[in-house]
Amino acid sequence: MVLFWGLGFGFWSFPAAAASAKPNLIYILADDMGFSDIGCYGSEIATPNLDALAAGGLRFTQFYNTARCCPTRASLLTGLYPHQTSIGHMVDSKKGGPGYQNDLNKHCVTIAQALRPAGYRTYAVGKWHVTPRATDPQNPAKHNWPLQRGFDRFYGTIHGAGSFFDPNTLTRDNQFISPHADPEYRTAEYYYTDAISDHAVRFIREHARQSADQPFFLYVAFTAAHWPMHAKEKDIAKYKGRYDAGYEPIRAARWAKAKQLGLVDPKWALTPASGAWTDVKDKAFEARCMEVYAAMVDCMDQGIGRIVAELKARGQFENTLICYLQDNGGCAEGMGRGAQRPATPRAAQPTLPPLAKDYLQPDMIPKQTRDGYPMRQGYGVLPGGADTYHGYGREWANVSNTPFREYKHWVHEGGISTPLVAHWPKGIPAHGELRSQPGHLIDLMATAVDLAGAKYPADLNGEQITAMQGVSLRAAFEGRPLPRTEPIFFEHEGNRAARDGKWKLVAKGPAGKWELYDLAADRTETRDLAATEPAKLKELIAKWEAWARRAHAIPWPHTPQYGEAPTDAPAKKGKKKQ
Repeated sequence: MVLFWGLGFGFWSFPAAAASAKPNLIYILADDMGFSDIGCYGSEIATPNLDALAAGGLRFTQFYNTARCCPTRASLLTGLYPHQTSIGHMVDSKKGGPGYQNDLNKHCVTIAQALRPAGYRTYAVGKWHVTPRATDPQNPAKHNWPLQRGFDRFYGTIHGAGSFFDPNTLTRDNQFISPHADPEYRTAEYYYTDAISDHAVRFIREHARQSADQPFFLYVAFTAAHWPMHAKEKDIAKYKGRYDAGYEPIRAARWAKAKQLGLVDPKWALTPASGAWTDVKDKAFEARCMEVYAAMVDCMDQGIGRIVAELKARGQFENTLICYLQDNGGCAEGMGRGAQRPATPRAAQPTLPPLAKDYLQPDMIPKQTRDGYPMRQGYGVLPGGADTYHGYGREWANVSNTPFREYKHWVHEGGISTPLVAHWPKGIPAHGELRSQPGHLIDLMATAVDLAGAKYPADLNGEQITAMQGVSLRAAFEGRPLPRTEPIFFEHEGNRAARDGKWKLVAKGPAGKWELYDLAADRTETRDLAATEPAKLKELIAKWEAWARRAHAIPWPHTPQYGEAPTDAPAKKGKKKQ
Protein backbone atom coordinates (compact mmCIF):
# COMPACT_ATOMS: atom_id res chain seq x y z
CA MET A 1 0.00 0.00 0.00
CA VAL A 2 1.12 3.52 -0.76
CA LEU A 3 1.47 5.55 2.42
CA PHE A 4 2.09 9.06 1.07
CA TRP A 5 -0.95 11.29 0.98
CA GLY A 6 -1.24 14.77 -0.48
CA LEU A 7 -2.75 16.97 2.23
CA GLY A 8 -3.18 20.39 0.72
CA PHE A 9 -4.31 21.93 3.99
CA GLY A 10 -2.74 24.49 6.27
CA PHE A 11 -2.12 23.54 9.89
CA TRP A 12 -2.73 25.38 13.09
CA SER A 13 -0.01 25.41 15.72
CA PHE A 14 -0.92 24.76 19.34
CA PRO A 15 1.24 24.18 22.39
CA ALA A 16 1.90 20.50 23.02
CA ALA A 17 1.07 20.85 26.69
CA ALA A 18 -2.37 22.22 25.91
CA ALA A 19 -3.05 19.47 23.42
CA SER A 20 -2.00 16.74 25.84
CA ALA A 21 -4.68 17.82 28.30
CA LYS A 22 -7.42 17.38 25.73
CA PRO A 23 -8.58 13.88 24.84
CA ASN A 24 -8.73 12.53 21.35
CA LEU A 25 -12.29 11.57 20.41
CA ILE A 26 -13.28 8.61 18.23
CA TYR A 27 -16.95 8.00 17.47
CA ILE A 28 -17.60 4.66 15.77
CA LEU A 29 -21.00 4.08 14.18
CA ALA A 30 -22.15 0.70 12.85
CA ASP A 31 -24.99 0.26 10.38
CA ASP A 32 -28.30 -1.67 10.59
CA MET A 33 -27.38 -3.73 13.65
CA GLY A 34 -29.63 -4.72 16.53
CA PHE A 35 -29.28 -4.29 20.28
CA SER A 36 -27.99 -7.84 20.84
CA ASP A 37 -25.59 -8.13 17.89
CA ILE A 38 -22.24 -7.69 19.66
CA GLY A 39 -20.83 -10.06 22.24
CA CYS A 40 -20.92 -7.74 25.24
CA TYR A 41 -24.64 -7.16 24.59
CA GLY A 42 -25.56 -10.82 24.29
CA SER A 43 -24.41 -12.04 20.88
CA GLU A 44 -22.69 -15.24 19.85
CA ILE A 45 -20.86 -13.28 17.12
CA ALA A 46 -17.17 -12.87 17.94
CA THR A 47 -16.47 -9.23 18.81
CA PRO A 48 -13.47 -9.52 21.16
CA ASN A 49 -12.25 -5.98 20.54
CA LEU A 50 -15.56 -4.33 21.37
CA ASP A 51 -15.91 -6.68 24.33
CA ALA A 52 -12.49 -5.56 25.58
CA LEU A 53 -13.46 -1.89 25.29
CA ALA A 54 -16.63 -2.63 27.27
CA ALA A 55 -14.66 -4.49 29.93
CA GLY A 56 -12.33 -1.52 30.29
CA GLY A 57 -15.07 1.09 30.20
CA LEU A 58 -18.84 1.43 30.26
CA ARG A 59 -21.89 0.00 28.53
CA PHE A 60 -25.04 2.10 28.35
CA THR A 61 -28.22 0.03 28.44
CA GLN A 62 -30.74 2.71 27.43
CA PHE A 63 -29.12 4.69 24.65
CA TYR A 64 -31.12 5.72 21.60
CA ASN A 65 -30.71 6.49 17.91
CA THR A 66 -33.35 7.82 15.50
CA ALA A 67 -34.38 4.51 13.79
CA ARG A 68 -32.86 5.26 10.37
CA CYS A 69 -29.58 5.95 8.55
CA CYS A 70 -29.71 9.62 7.51
CA PRO A 71 -31.50 11.07 10.55
CA THR A 72 -29.12 9.28 12.90
CA ARG A 73 -26.05 10.64 11.15
CA ALA A 74 -27.49 14.14 11.06
CA SER A 75 -28.27 13.99 14.76
CA LEU A 76 -24.93 12.48 15.81
CA LEU A 77 -22.90 14.97 13.80
CA THR A 78 -24.80 18.09 14.90
CA GLY A 79 -26.19 17.46 18.39
CA LEU A 80 -29.68 18.36 17.13
CA TYR A 81 -32.80 16.39 16.47
CA PRO A 82 -32.68 15.42 12.79
CA HIS A 83 -35.63 17.61 11.81
CA GLN A 84 -33.73 20.64 13.10
CA THR A 85 -31.02 19.86 10.54
CA SER A 86 -33.67 19.42 7.77
CA ILE A 87 -33.05 15.65 7.58
CA GLY A 88 -36.19 14.36 9.25
CA HIS A 89 -36.42 11.63 6.64
CA MET A 90 -33.91 10.46 4.00
CA VAL A 91 -31.59 12.61 1.90
CA ASP A 92 -33.04 11.32 -1.37
CA SER A 93 -36.63 11.91 -0.27
CA LYS A 94 -37.66 15.56 -0.05
CA LYS A 95 -41.05 15.68 1.67
CA GLY A 96 -41.75 19.38 2.13
CA GLY A 97 -41.59 21.52 5.23
CA PRO A 98 -38.37 22.79 6.81
CA GLY A 99 -37.74 19.54 8.70
CA TYR A 100 -37.67 17.40 5.57
CA GLN A 101 -35.51 19.23 3.03
CA ASN A 102 -33.14 16.24 2.68
CA ASP A 103 -29.87 18.17 3.18
CA LEU A 104 -28.08 19.65 6.18
CA ASN A 105 -29.26 23.22 6.60
CA LYS A 106 -27.25 26.34 7.44
CA HIS A 107 -28.44 26.47 11.04
CA CYS A 108 -26.38 23.50 12.23
CA VAL A 109 -22.69 22.75 12.65
CA THR A 110 -20.94 19.39 12.80
CA ILE A 111 -18.75 18.21 15.65
CA ALA A 112 -15.79 18.84 13.36
CA GLN A 113 -16.82 22.47 12.85
CA ALA A 114 -17.24 22.91 16.60
CA LEU A 115 -13.89 21.33 17.53
CA ARG A 116 -11.55 22.83 14.95
CA PRO A 117 -11.42 26.25 16.68
CA ALA A 118 -10.47 24.39 19.88
CA GLY A 119 -7.35 23.04 18.21
CA TYR A 120 -8.56 19.69 16.93
CA ARG A 121 -7.63 18.02 13.67
CA THR A 122 -10.68 16.28 12.25
CA TYR A 123 -10.99 13.09 10.21
CA ALA A 124 -13.90 11.07 8.84
CA VAL A 125 -14.04 7.63 7.25
CA GLY A 126 -16.96 5.59 5.94
CA LYS A 127 -20.59 6.41 5.27
CA TRP A 128 -21.54 10.11 5.10
CA HIS A 129 -25.22 10.10 4.00
CA VAL A 130 -26.27 13.60 5.10
CA THR A 131 -26.52 15.21 1.67
CA PRO A 132 -28.33 14.08 -1.48
CA ARG A 133 -26.70 11.68 -3.87
CA ALA A 134 -25.04 13.43 -6.81
CA THR A 135 -27.30 13.62 -9.84
CA ASP A 136 -24.34 14.67 -11.97
CA PRO A 137 -21.28 12.57 -11.00
CA GLN A 138 -19.05 14.84 -13.08
CA ASN A 139 -20.15 17.96 -11.22
CA PRO A 140 -21.58 16.96 -7.82
CA ALA A 141 -22.86 19.51 -5.33
CA LYS A 142 -20.27 19.42 -2.55
CA HIS A 143 -21.58 22.08 -0.18
CA ASN A 144 -22.33 19.46 2.50
CA TRP A 145 -19.50 17.03 1.84
CA PRO A 146 -17.21 16.32 4.81
CA LEU A 147 -14.46 18.81 3.91
CA GLN A 148 -17.06 21.55 3.54
CA ARG A 149 -18.42 20.57 6.96
CA GLY A 150 -15.27 20.91 9.01
CA PHE A 151 -13.29 17.72 8.36
CA ASP A 152 -9.65 17.94 7.33
CA ARG A 153 -9.57 14.51 5.67
CA PHE A 154 -12.21 12.08 4.40
CA TYR A 155 -12.29 8.63 2.87
CA GLY A 156 -15.65 6.98 2.34
CA THR A 157 -18.95 7.03 0.50
CA ILE A 158 -21.26 10.00 0.15
CA HIS A 159 -24.27 7.77 -0.52
CA GLY A 160 -25.73 5.38 2.03
CA ALA A 161 -25.49 1.84 0.66
CA GLY A 162 -23.86 -0.21 -2.06
CA SER A 163 -21.62 -3.12 -2.85
CA PHE A 164 -18.88 -3.81 -0.33
CA PHE A 165 -16.65 -4.91 -3.22
CA ASP A 166 -17.44 -1.98 -5.53
CA PRO A 167 -19.04 0.89 -3.57
CA ASN A 168 -20.70 3.80 -5.35
CA THR A 169 -19.80 7.43 -4.58
CA LEU A 170 -16.46 6.38 -3.09
CA THR A 171 -14.58 9.57 -2.28
CA ARG A 172 -11.16 10.60 -1.11
CA ASP A 173 -11.32 14.06 0.41
CA ASN A 174 -13.28 15.99 -2.25
CA GLN A 175 -12.99 13.72 -5.28
CA PHE A 176 -14.84 10.60 -6.44
CA ILE A 177 -12.47 7.66 -6.93
CA SER A 178 -12.59 4.07 -8.10
CA PRO A 179 -11.50 1.49 -5.50
CA HIS A 180 -9.70 -0.38 -8.26
CA ALA A 181 -7.71 2.56 -9.62
CA ASP A 182 -6.63 4.24 -6.41
CA PRO A 183 -2.84 4.72 -6.23
CA GLU A 184 -3.05 5.47 -2.51
CA TYR A 185 -4.76 2.24 -1.45
CA ARG A 186 -4.05 -1.07 -3.14
CA THR A 187 -5.16 -4.44 -1.81
CA ALA A 188 -5.40 -7.94 -3.24
CA GLU A 189 -9.16 -7.92 -2.58
CA TYR A 190 -11.02 -4.67 -2.03
CA TYR A 191 -13.58 -4.90 0.78
CA TYR A 192 -15.13 -1.68 2.03
CA THR A 193 -15.17 -2.52 5.74
CA ASP A 194 -11.44 -3.19 5.62
CA ALA A 195 -10.87 0.01 3.65
CA ILE A 196 -12.72 2.02 6.31
CA SER A 197 -10.67 0.45 9.10
CA ASP A 198 -7.40 0.82 7.20
CA HIS A 199 -8.02 4.50 6.53
CA ALA A 200 -8.92 5.14 10.15
CA VAL A 201 -5.55 3.63 11.07
CA ARG A 202 -3.83 5.69 8.38
CA PHE A 203 -5.36 8.92 9.60
CA ILE A 204 -4.19 8.18 13.16
CA ARG A 205 -0.72 7.44 11.80
CA GLU A 206 -0.76 10.53 9.61
CA HIS A 207 -1.86 12.65 12.55
CA ALA A 208 1.01 11.40 14.68
CA ARG A 209 3.44 12.26 11.89
CA GLN A 210 2.00 15.63 10.87
CA SER A 211 0.09 17.06 13.86
CA ALA A 212 1.31 15.37 17.02
CA ASP A 213 0.91 18.57 19.02
CA GLN A 214 -2.86 18.64 18.43
CA PRO A 215 -5.69 16.39 19.61
CA PHE A 216 -7.93 14.81 16.99
CA PHE A 217 -11.54 13.87 16.36
CA LEU A 218 -12.09 10.78 14.21
CA TYR A 219 -15.54 9.75 12.97
CA VAL A 220 -15.65 6.12 11.80
CA ALA A 221 -18.93 5.21 10.09
CA PHE A 222 -18.97 1.58 9.02
CA THR A 223 -21.54 0.27 6.55
CA ALA A 224 -21.49 -3.14 8.23
CA ALA A 225 -23.89 -4.80 8.61
CA HIS A 226 -26.25 -2.97 6.21
CA TRP A 227 -27.39 -4.93 3.17
CA PRO A 228 -26.11 -6.29 0.85
CA MET A 229 -24.93 -9.36 2.73
CA HIS A 230 -21.34 -9.24 1.47
CA ALA A 231 -18.39 -10.75 3.30
CA LYS A 232 -15.03 -12.39 2.72
CA GLU A 233 -15.18 -16.17 2.54
CA LYS A 234 -12.56 -16.58 5.27
CA ASP A 235 -14.81 -14.68 7.68
CA ILE A 236 -17.96 -16.52 6.60
CA ALA A 237 -16.21 -19.84 7.20
CA LYS A 238 -15.95 -19.06 10.94
CA TYR A 239 -19.75 -19.28 11.20
CA LYS A 240 -20.39 -22.25 8.94
CA GLY A 241 -23.17 -24.31 10.52
CA ARG A 242 -23.59 -21.94 13.46
CA TYR A 243 -27.13 -20.97 12.45
CA ASP A 244 -28.38 -24.29 11.07
CA ALA A 245 -30.71 -24.73 14.05
CA GLY A 246 -32.56 -21.55 13.14
CA TYR A 247 -33.89 -18.45 14.81
CA GLU A 248 -35.31 -19.71 18.09
CA PRO A 249 -32.22 -21.15 19.81
CA ILE A 250 -30.09 -18.12 18.89
CA ARG A 251 -32.72 -15.72 20.19
CA ALA A 252 -33.17 -17.72 23.40
CA ALA A 253 -29.41 -17.80 23.98
CA ARG A 254 -29.11 -14.05 23.48
CA TRP A 255 -31.98 -13.40 25.88
CA ALA A 256 -30.35 -15.61 28.49
CA LYS A 257 -26.94 -13.99 28.04
CA ALA A 258 -28.39 -10.47 28.24
CA LYS A 259 -30.01 -11.37 31.56
CA GLN A 260 -26.78 -12.88 32.82
CA LEU A 261 -24.86 -9.73 31.83
CA GLY A 262 -27.38 -7.52 33.64
CA LEU A 263 -28.41 -5.70 30.47
CA VAL A 264 -32.09 -6.54 30.86
CA ASP A 265 -34.44 -7.17 33.77
CA PRO A 266 -35.55 -10.81 34.02
CA LYS A 267 -39.06 -9.64 34.87
CA TRP A 268 -39.49 -8.14 31.41
CA ALA A 269 -41.32 -10.34 28.93
CA LEU A 270 -39.50 -11.53 25.82
CA THR A 271 -41.44 -10.23 22.82
CA PRO A 272 -42.98 -12.74 20.38
CA ALA A 273 -40.78 -14.27 17.70
CA SER A 274 -41.25 -13.05 14.14
CA GLY A 275 -41.30 -16.48 12.51
CA ALA A 276 -40.71 -20.19 13.08
CA TRP A 277 -37.77 -22.13 11.67
CA THR A 278 -40.07 -25.05 10.94
CA ASP A 279 -41.89 -22.85 8.40
CA VAL A 280 -38.75 -21.96 6.45
CA LYS A 281 -38.68 -23.38 2.93
CA ASP A 282 -34.96 -22.96 2.24
CA LYS A 283 -33.07 -23.40 5.49
CA ALA A 284 -29.66 -23.41 3.80
CA PHE A 285 -30.37 -19.97 2.33
CA GLU A 286 -31.60 -18.53 5.64
CA ALA A 287 -28.68 -19.95 7.60
CA ARG A 288 -26.24 -18.60 5.03
CA CYS A 289 -27.77 -15.12 5.34
CA MET A 290 -26.95 -15.05 9.03
CA GLU A 291 -23.51 -16.59 8.52
CA VAL A 292 -22.66 -13.72 6.18
CA TYR A 293 -24.18 -11.14 8.53
CA ALA A 294 -22.08 -12.48 11.41
CA ALA A 295 -18.98 -12.38 9.21
CA MET A 296 -19.65 -8.72 8.41
CA VAL A 297 -19.87 -7.84 12.10
CA ASP A 298 -16.79 -9.95 12.85
CA CYS A 299 -14.76 -8.13 10.18
CA MET A 300 -15.81 -4.75 11.55
CA ASP A 301 -14.64 -5.78 15.01
CA GLN A 302 -11.30 -6.87 13.57
CA GLY A 303 -10.94 -3.38 12.12
CA ILE A 304 -11.76 -1.78 15.47
CA GLY A 305 -8.99 -3.93 16.91
CA ARG A 306 -6.54 -2.47 14.39
CA ILE A 307 -7.63 1.05 15.34
CA VAL A 308 -7.04 0.28 19.02
CA ALA A 309 -3.66 -1.28 18.25
CA GLU A 310 -2.58 1.84 16.35
CA LEU A 311 -3.62 4.08 19.24
CA LYS A 312 -1.56 1.97 21.62
CA ALA A 313 1.43 1.99 19.29
CA ARG A 314 1.26 5.79 19.14
CA GLY A 315 0.84 6.21 22.91
CA GLN A 316 -2.63 7.70 22.41
CA PHE A 317 -4.88 4.99 23.81
CA GLU A 318 -5.02 6.21 27.41
CA ASN A 319 -6.30 9.67 26.53
CA THR A 320 -8.68 8.75 23.73
CA LEU A 321 -12.42 8.51 24.27
CA ILE A 322 -13.82 5.77 22.04
CA CYS A 323 -17.60 5.57 21.71
CA TYR A 324 -19.22 2.76 19.73
CA LEU A 325 -22.90 2.75 18.78
CA GLN A 326 -25.34 1.83 15.96
CA ASP A 327 -27.56 3.90 13.68
CA ASN A 328 -30.85 1.97 14.05
CA GLY A 329 -32.19 -1.44 14.96
CA GLY A 330 -31.94 -4.59 12.91
CA CYS A 331 -33.33 -4.23 9.39
CA ALA A 332 -36.42 -6.20 8.31
CA GLU A 333 -36.32 -4.91 4.74
CA GLY A 334 -36.57 -7.74 2.23
CA MET A 335 -33.87 -6.53 -0.14
CA GLY A 336 -33.38 -9.06 -2.94
CA ARG A 337 -35.28 -11.84 -1.18
CA GLY A 338 -38.62 -11.68 -3.01
CA ALA A 339 -40.15 -14.94 -4.18
CA GLN A 340 -40.96 -13.22 -7.48
CA ARG A 341 -37.24 -13.10 -8.20
CA PRO A 342 -36.12 -16.47 -9.59
CA ALA A 343 -32.95 -17.79 -8.02
CA THR A 344 -30.33 -17.96 -10.75
CA PRO A 345 -27.13 -20.00 -10.41
CA ARG A 346 -23.76 -18.35 -10.82
CA ALA A 347 -22.49 -18.59 -14.37
CA ALA A 348 -19.48 -20.78 -15.01
CA GLN A 349 -17.75 -17.89 -16.78
CA PRO A 350 -18.26 -14.12 -16.85
CA THR A 351 -20.93 -13.25 -19.41
CA LEU A 352 -20.49 -9.47 -19.55
CA PRO A 353 -17.52 -7.30 -20.53
CA PRO A 354 -15.30 -6.45 -17.54
CA LEU A 355 -15.37 -2.92 -16.20
CA ALA A 356 -12.39 -0.62 -16.57
CA LYS A 357 -10.34 -0.17 -13.42
CA ASP A 358 -11.11 3.55 -13.30
CA TYR A 359 -14.86 3.04 -13.83
CA LEU A 360 -16.84 4.95 -11.19
CA GLN A 361 -19.65 2.70 -10.00
CA PRO A 362 -22.88 4.75 -10.32
CA ASP A 363 -25.35 2.24 -8.88
CA MET A 364 -26.36 1.30 -5.36
CA ILE A 365 -27.09 -2.16 -6.79
CA PRO A 366 -24.43 -2.80 -9.44
CA LYS A 367 -25.60 -4.49 -12.62
CA GLN A 368 -22.51 -6.67 -12.70
CA THR A 369 -19.26 -7.41 -10.93
CA ARG A 370 -16.01 -5.83 -12.03
CA ASP A 371 -14.98 -9.04 -13.80
CA GLY A 372 -18.26 -9.45 -15.70
CA TYR A 373 -20.60 -11.65 -13.67
CA PRO A 374 -24.26 -10.49 -13.69
CA MET A 375 -25.76 -9.43 -10.36
CA ARG A 376 -28.02 -12.09 -8.83
CA GLN A 377 -30.91 -11.71 -6.42
CA GLY A 378 -33.77 -13.94 -5.40
CA TYR A 379 -34.79 -16.24 -2.59
CA GLY A 380 -32.34 -19.13 -2.57
CA VAL A 381 -29.34 -17.34 -4.08
CA LEU A 382 -26.70 -17.88 -1.41
CA PRO A 383 -25.39 -14.44 -0.39
CA GLY A 384 -21.88 -13.30 0.36
CA GLY A 385 -20.21 -12.87 -3.01
CA ALA A 386 -19.87 -9.72 -5.10
CA ASP A 387 -22.46 -11.00 -7.61
CA THR A 388 -25.24 -11.22 -4.98
CA TYR A 389 -27.34 -8.52 -3.29
CA HIS A 390 -29.64 -9.43 -0.38
CA GLY A 391 -30.85 -8.45 3.06
CA TYR A 392 -30.89 -11.02 5.86
CA GLY A 393 -34.65 -10.75 6.40
CA ARG A 394 -37.20 -9.98 9.07
CA GLU A 395 -36.75 -13.11 11.18
CA TRP A 396 -33.02 -12.61 11.66
CA ALA A 397 -33.66 -8.92 12.34
CA ASN A 398 -36.01 -10.05 15.10
CA VAL A 399 -33.09 -12.04 16.54
CA SER A 400 -30.77 -9.03 16.24
CA ASN A 401 -33.23 -6.87 18.20
CA THR A 402 -33.63 -9.33 21.08
CA PRO A 403 -35.54 -8.74 23.33
CA PHE A 404 -37.38 -5.78 21.79
CA ARG A 405 -40.28 -5.10 19.40
CA GLU A 406 -40.09 -3.82 15.84
CA TYR A 407 -37.18 -2.89 13.61
CA LYS A 408 -35.35 -0.14 11.75
CA HIS A 409 -37.88 2.58 10.73
CA TRP A 410 -40.03 2.20 13.88
CA VAL A 411 -39.56 3.94 17.22
CA HIS A 412 -40.55 1.09 19.48
CA GLU A 413 -37.49 -0.13 21.35
CA GLY A 414 -36.34 -2.53 18.62
CA GLY A 415 -35.95 0.31 16.15
CA ILE A 416 -34.14 2.85 18.33
CA SER A 417 -32.19 0.97 21.03
CA THR A 418 -28.44 0.86 20.48
CA PRO A 419 -25.46 -0.33 22.45
CA LEU A 420 -23.16 2.45 23.55
CA VAL A 421 -19.70 1.35 24.59
CA ALA A 422 -17.57 4.15 26.04
CA HIS A 423 -13.87 3.67 26.82
CA TRP A 424 -11.44 6.33 28.04
CA PRO A 425 -8.80 5.21 30.57
CA LYS A 426 -7.90 8.75 31.67
CA GLY A 427 -11.50 9.91 32.00
CA ILE A 428 -13.66 6.91 32.90
CA PRO A 429 -12.56 5.37 36.19
CA ALA A 430 -15.06 2.49 36.09
CA HIS A 431 -14.27 -0.75 34.30
CA GLY A 432 -16.98 -3.06 33.01
CA GLU A 433 -19.87 -1.16 34.59
CA LEU A 434 -23.33 -0.47 33.19
CA ARG A 435 -25.08 2.89 32.95
CA SER A 436 -28.87 2.85 32.80
CA GLN A 437 -29.60 6.57 32.29
CA PRO A 438 -31.47 7.19 29.02
CA GLY A 439 -29.25 8.87 26.47
CA HIS A 440 -29.48 9.88 22.82
CA LEU A 441 -27.33 10.78 19.84
CA ILE A 442 -27.89 14.46 20.59
CA ASP A 443 -25.66 13.97 23.64
CA LEU A 444 -22.56 13.20 21.58
CA MET A 445 -22.03 16.77 20.38
CA ALA A 446 -22.46 18.09 23.92
CA THR A 447 -19.97 15.50 25.16
CA ALA A 448 -17.41 16.42 22.50
CA VAL A 449 -17.72 20.15 23.15
CA ASP A 450 -17.44 19.61 26.90
CA LEU A 451 -14.41 17.32 26.83
CA ALA A 452 -12.62 19.36 24.17
CA GLY A 453 -13.08 22.63 26.00
CA ALA A 454 -14.68 23.95 22.83
CA LYS A 455 -17.29 26.66 22.42
CA TYR A 456 -20.43 25.71 20.54
CA PRO A 457 -20.99 28.56 18.07
CA ALA A 458 -23.98 30.88 18.24
CA ASP A 459 -23.59 31.78 14.58
CA LEU A 460 -21.55 30.82 11.53
CA ASN A 461 -21.20 32.57 8.17
CA GLY A 462 -23.95 35.03 9.04
CA GLU A 463 -26.44 32.36 10.08
CA GLN A 464 -27.61 31.73 13.63
CA ILE A 465 -26.94 28.18 14.80
CA THR A 466 -29.63 26.17 16.57
CA ALA A 467 -28.71 25.48 20.19
CA MET A 468 -27.45 22.04 21.16
CA GLN A 469 -30.24 19.74 22.31
CA GLY A 470 -28.29 17.17 24.30
CA VAL A 471 -26.33 16.94 27.54
CA SER A 472 -22.71 15.92 28.06
CA LEU A 473 -22.17 12.30 29.07
CA ARG A 474 -19.31 13.32 31.37
CA ALA A 475 -21.55 12.93 34.41
CA ALA A 476 -22.38 9.34 33.46
CA PHE A 477 -18.70 8.64 32.82
CA GLU A 478 -18.04 9.76 36.39
CA GLY A 479 -20.93 7.82 37.92
CA ARG A 480 -23.34 10.72 38.33
CA PRO A 481 -26.87 11.21 36.92
CA LEU A 482 -27.17 13.01 33.62
CA PRO A 483 -28.51 16.58 33.97
CA ARG A 484 -31.37 16.07 31.52
CA THR A 485 -34.34 18.38 32.05
CA GLU A 486 -36.76 17.37 29.30
CA PRO A 487 -37.89 14.21 27.50
CA ILE A 488 -36.11 12.62 24.55
CA PHE A 489 -38.24 12.85 21.40
CA PHE A 490 -38.58 10.82 18.20
CA GLU A 491 -40.34 10.99 14.85
CA HIS A 492 -39.68 9.03 11.69
CA GLU A 493 -42.20 8.32 8.92
CA GLY A 494 -45.03 9.15 11.28
CA ASN A 495 -43.72 6.82 13.97
CA ARG A 496 -43.62 8.95 17.10
CA ALA A 497 -42.27 8.66 20.65
CA ALA A 498 -41.20 10.51 23.77
CA ARG A 499 -39.05 9.09 26.56
CA ASP A 500 -39.54 10.87 29.90
CA GLY A 501 -37.92 9.15 32.86
CA LYS A 502 -39.41 5.68 33.13
CA TRP A 503 -42.32 6.57 30.83
CA LYS A 504 -42.47 6.13 27.09
CA LEU A 505 -45.15 7.43 24.75
CA VAL A 506 -45.08 5.74 21.33
CA ALA A 507 -47.20 5.32 18.20
CA LYS A 508 -46.71 3.28 15.05
CA GLY A 509 -47.41 5.15 11.83
CA PRO A 510 -49.19 8.47 11.26
CA ALA A 511 -52.58 6.89 11.99
CA GLY A 512 -51.40 4.73 14.88
CA LYS A 513 -52.89 5.29 18.32
CA TRP A 514 -50.70 6.45 21.15
CA GLU A 515 -49.40 3.76 23.49
CA LEU A 516 -47.90 4.28 26.95
CA TYR A 517 -45.36 2.08 28.72
CA ASP A 518 -43.62 2.03 32.07
CA LEU A 519 -40.17 1.00 30.83
CA ALA A 520 -38.85 0.32 34.31
CA ALA A 521 -41.34 -2.53 34.59
CA ASP A 522 -41.80 -3.32 30.90
CA ARG A 523 -39.05 -2.13 28.57
CA THR A 524 -40.09 -4.69 25.97
CA GLU A 525 -43.37 -2.77 25.58
CA THR A 526 -45.82 -5.60 26.10
CA ARG A 527 -48.33 -3.91 28.48
CA ASP A 528 -49.91 -0.73 27.13
CA LEU A 529 -50.99 1.56 29.99
CA ALA A 530 -52.67 4.23 27.86
CA ALA A 531 -56.12 3.31 29.14
CA THR A 532 -55.13 3.13 32.80
CA GLU A 533 -52.86 6.21 32.94
CA PRO A 534 -54.85 8.86 31.04
CA ALA A 535 -53.28 11.83 32.83
CA LYS A 536 -49.73 10.73 32.03
CA LEU A 537 -50.78 9.94 28.46
CA LYS A 538 -52.24 13.42 27.99
CA GLU A 539 -49.18 15.07 29.55
CA LEU A 540 -46.73 13.30 27.25
CA ILE A 541 -48.83 13.85 24.13
CA ALA A 542 -48.82 17.58 24.87
CA LYS A 543 -45.04 17.55 25.32
CA TRP A 544 -44.51 15.63 22.09
CA GLU A 545 -46.79 17.92 20.08
CA ALA A 546 -45.08 21.03 21.45
CA TRP A 547 -41.69 19.60 20.49
CA ALA A 548 -42.94 18.54 17.04
CA ARG A 549 -44.05 22.08 16.26
CA ARG A 550 -40.87 23.59 17.65
CA ALA A 551 -38.45 21.20 15.94
CA HIS A 552 -40.24 20.78 12.58
CA ALA A 553 -41.10 17.14 13.31
CA ILE A 554 -44.46 17.69 11.70
CA PRO A 555 -46.70 14.64 11.59
CA TRP A 556 -46.56 12.38 8.58
CA PRO A 557 -48.07 13.20 6.14
CA HIS A 558 -47.45 16.89 6.55
CA THR A 559 -50.24 19.32 7.23
CA PRO A 560 -50.23 23.11 6.71
CA GLN A 561 -51.08 23.98 10.29
CA TYR A 562 -47.91 22.29 11.53
CA GLY A 563 -45.79 23.83 8.79
CA GLU A 564 -46.96 27.28 9.86
CA ALA A 565 -46.37 26.67 13.56
CA PRO A 566 -43.66 28.40 15.60
CA THR A 567 -40.19 26.97 15.15
CA ASP A 568 -36.81 27.02 16.84
CA ALA A 569 -34.90 27.27 13.54
CA PRO A 570 -33.04 30.57 13.81
CA ALA A 571 -33.29 33.36 11.31
CA LYS A 572 -30.22 34.88 9.73
CA LYS A 573 -27.95 36.73 12.11
CA GLY A 574 -29.34 40.10 12.98
CA LYS A 575 -32.85 39.27 11.91
CA LYS A 576 -35.73 38.69 14.24
CA LYS A 577 -36.42 35.05 14.98
CA GLN A 578 -39.74 34.00 13.50
